[in-house]
Amino acid sequence: MYQRPQSTADLPRTVPVFPLNGALLLPRTNRPLNVFEPRFIAMVDDALAGHRLIGLVQPRNTSEEAPAGPVPLREIGCLGRITHFEETDDDRYLIVLTGVCRFELGDELPANTRYRQFEINTRRFAADFVDDESDQGVDRERFVSAMRSYADFASLEVNWDEVDQTGTADLVNLCSMLSPYGAAEKQVLLEAPSLLVRAETLIALAEMEMARSKSGHILQ
Repeated sequence: MYQRPQSTADLPRTVPVFPLNGALLLPRTNRPLNVFEPRFIAMVDDALAGHRLIGLVQPRNTSEEAPAGPVPLREIGCLGRITHFEETDDDRYLIVLTGVCRFELGDELPANTRYRQFEINTRRFAADFVDDESDQGVDRERFVSAMRSYADFASLEVNWDEVDQTGTADLVNLCSMLSPYGAAEKQVLLEAPSLLVRAETLIALAEMEMARSKSGHILQ
């Protein structure tokens, strides 16, 4: 049985890749997926029989949710480990991917599988294995204030009592994953070099969207 990876040294050099538009997975966060296409069912079957690792990567062309064929993919993705799965009566998988480590996409393998497989390089992201409990310089009060303003603006229901009990790092990453932004913005959040940069990016995105709406309202 494969052990849970503890560092980049424990990761395989090649992984199956799930191209999914607008999907953001970050280290130590969970992402549920509804898997129903035959190629991805085969991917999950093989992953469960092996190291349970799948690379989640966004396609460069955002016109399809999960494009087939050798379409260009983004250079950076996130490796996820299947930590929960259910098989449904209609031959689907309901799985949960837990983010392990980001990676740089390498060469595609000439595999005979229905799904695509790639070489990956994780050296740049060794720090993703460090479970840092600090806020890494994030101004939590400013961050929460910005998210409150955006939630009011976008009419989003938020349990603020739960927010108060959530650590800063988990809060920033959760807000990133749940944010309603498009593929390009999600990729910027994924590639952020630090928690502070990710938090500041979220604040900037929220402020820009609210400012554009206000400006458009005034012009009308």
